[in-house]
Amino acid sequence: MSYSDHKHKQIPDVKNQVEIQVGLVGDAQVGKTSLMVKYVQNIFDEEYTQTLGVNFLKRKINLRSTDIIFSLMDLGGQREFINMLPLASVGSSAIIFLFDLTRPETLDSVKEWYRQVYGLNDLAIPILVGTKYDLFIDMDPEYQKQINKTAREYSHVMNAPLVFSSTAKSINIQKIFKIALSKIFNLTLTIPEITHTGDPLLIYRDVGNQNKNMHSKSRTPSSSSTSQTKSKRTPVA
Repeated sequence: MSYSDHKHKQIPDVKNQVEIQVGLVGDAQVGKTSLMVKYVQNIFDEEYTQTLGVNFLKRKINLRSTDIIFSLMDLGGQREFINMLPLASVGSSAIIFLFDLTRPETLDSVKEWYRQVYGLNDLAIPILVGTKYDLFIDMDPEYQKQINKTAREYSHVMNAPLVFSSTAKSINIQKIFKIALSKIFNLTLTIPEITHTGDPLLIYRDVGNQNKNMHSKSRTPSSSSTSQTKSKRTPVA
């Protein structure tokens, strides 16, 4: 190739690259690893493998002229791993709190996970995710109604988007991370909300926003007060 050929080539545009850490926390067997693997590798394994410590995966997506690198940190749900919680919390721009829709005690546990995470990182955007919706939808309608009501209350007090998902059936998996990205960068998301009891809830527009404080020092999801206070949370640059 001659010199003249070279001089007419375009220099590749330099793209921005931003790495965003997202922590996944919740009780054992709620589906943290399954959700992470499904999002990153589009794989669902029906065999349960217990997370020992912290799992770590990355996925790159493109947002306009920027490459976004999601660094996902999945913490094992057993209490002996609580000393590793800083790995999934400190430095995270968003924290996904997961619970199993078929086991109400895992939703109740979100209160303690929330308290522990807030002690380490009070600026991360919280997202509340109910897993195993494919099994939940076949359960007693009254049970579904109660879980729906309680999850909405938690979402409101935490100022956290609420998503019901299924890794096995690929329900709302991609949308969880689209919501996270929209909240971190203050972007407008056009995905329709889903609010009807019995459907896979997707509630995000009025919660998790940058101009609201996700909690106060004294607030947990069991608190009676649901008023919101202002926050100085800074969007990821």
